[in-house]
Amino acid sequence: MIDDRHEELAALYAFDLLEGSVSASFESALATDPALAALVCQLRSASAALAHLAPTATPPPALRARVLASVNAASVRDPAPVVSFSPFAFQPWFGWATAACCALAATWLGLLYASGRSNAALLRDTQAFNALSLQSAGQQLEAERLLAQRQRALHEDQLKTLTERVSTLTAQTADLSAQLRREGDLANLKITALASLLHNSPQAIAVAVWNPAKQEGVLHVEKLPALATDRDYQLWVVDPQYKDPLDAGTFTVDPETGARRHSIKSKQPIANIAAYAITQEVKGGVVKSAGPFLLLGK
Repeated sequence: MIDDRHEELAALYAFDLLEGSVSASFESALATDPALAALVCQLRSASAALAHLAPTATPPPALRARVLASVNAASVRDPAPVVSFSPFAFQPWFGWATAACCALAATWLGLLYASGRSNAALLRDTQAFNALSLQSAGQQLEAERLLAQRQRALHEDQLKTLTERVSTLTAQTADLSAQLRREGDLANLKITALASLLHNSPQAIAVAVWNPAKQEGVLHVEKLPALATDRDYQLWVVDPQYKDPLDAGTFTVDPETGARRHSIKSKQPIANIAAYAITQEVKGGVVKSAGPFLLLGK
């Protein structure tokens, strides 16, 4: 396909109006493009045909008489010089051919201009359509983005509400579980009061609380007399399955109040506590008690 630029150069080349490097470049393209060469031939044939279409003009008689008179006068004064024949000399039809070529070139350029304007208008319409399409697509994308954002916000609110409800239910479940555990522990706790067997401290008292499920408990004593630094109180647990009472640890009391809170732990599993006893032993306690009971509870 021949582009607009080569069509314009072909019209100018057909009328021999190209010069210099432009003409040489066009001739190079003409040698390699058969379609372009055919276009140049058509333009030259058309220009020659237009020249022959011009009507023959008859000069007026007065002009003919003046021309002959001037020729006769010139021949009398000075013989006419001999003029050598040139194939490029001016021919009578050259003016008409030039006019026809100019008309053809003007027509061709006009067609090219009209075609260019039509193409430009088409390009403008296409650009406007593309701009509208792009704007419509952008508006659609913005609408979809806003919708997605709104849905995401709604889902986030729902998730937040569900999370808060789950947290509340979890806390309630934990509270209920703790309450049930406490109720279950209280139902299974074994509480025993130990009375004083001391003549010098009859007001001394102790309370032992034992949790069989956890195999642990606590002893709280009050108003026990303070011991020497080389002596300790020692707690004993009596379980019928064992021959001797079980060691439940040693403790001391506050010298002023005689109070103490002591954790009950046994090195051997306890199935059933029949009694508690507190004795006074050497510092650190003994394996088997030999001293008298100071407090006793069943």
